Amino acid sequence: MSGSASRRSGKGERRDGDKYSVLLPTYNERENLPLIVWLLVKYFGESGYSFEIIIIDDGSPDGTLEVAERLKDLYGSDRIVLRPRKEKLGLGTAYVHGMKHATGNYIIIMDADLSHHPKFIPEFITKQKEGNFDIVSGTRYIGNGGVYGWDLKRKIISRGANFITQVLLRPGASDLTGSFRLYRKDVLQKLVDRCVSKGYVFQMEMIVRARQLNYTIGEVPISFVDRVYGESKLGGNEIVSFLKGLWTLFKTT
Repeated sequence: MSGSASRRSGKGERRDGDKYSVLLPTYNERENLPLIVWLLVKYFGESGYSFEIIIIDDGSPDGTLEVAERLKDLYGSDRIVLRPRKEKLGLGTAYVHGMKHATGNYIIIMDADLSHHPKFIPEFITKQKEGNFDIVSGTRYIGNGGVYGWDLKRKIISRGANFITQVLLRPGASDLTGSFRLYRKDVLQKLVDRCVSKGYVFQMEMIVRARQLNYTIGEVPISFVDRVYGESKLGGNEIVSFLKGLWTLFKTT
């Protein structure tokens, strides 16, 4: 399908003036990137909202950037925006970098490894509009949300991290370690200016700071599915970094 053909699909863009910038940080995601982009184009096209997909590749050695360039040729530079970096500099800084180039008044952050399905994005948008929320966060821990494809060890780590976080920080949100969210762009900018964490702790701190600033948070149950292609980037170093970051947040918030 050509870029012009893909942009004609769906119901046509709505005239409410809102635009959604999807930030996709990537590192070694050449197998997953074409599918996640296709799904994003599909669901945005069906819902009719104006959007752009900003791909922030951190020097992937597997050719992810070359795949992203072909996707830009396919869907058009108004839909696919490439803002690569030369090396892996951390998830938090990738969002900051991508946001600088976002033209939407709403920002959606999600993983590029197909763990987060774009089918939930219309639900995020509906939730935000219904409650006029500053942030809408996907949650694995309420309603019909859940995790699929993880072994028992990974589930225990995730549940344990979320439980410890709830006890220490009492954020008022059910899934503090998730990374599938919709933000008002101006709210995200203010939160980023206050956050000091990098990597996985960045997601926790964003919600904690949001509560401090009295921003409103809505939640949408999501299904989280373990990556199909590639290897998980969660290892021992990330767990240690998470615990250190959690302790720092506890002492400073």
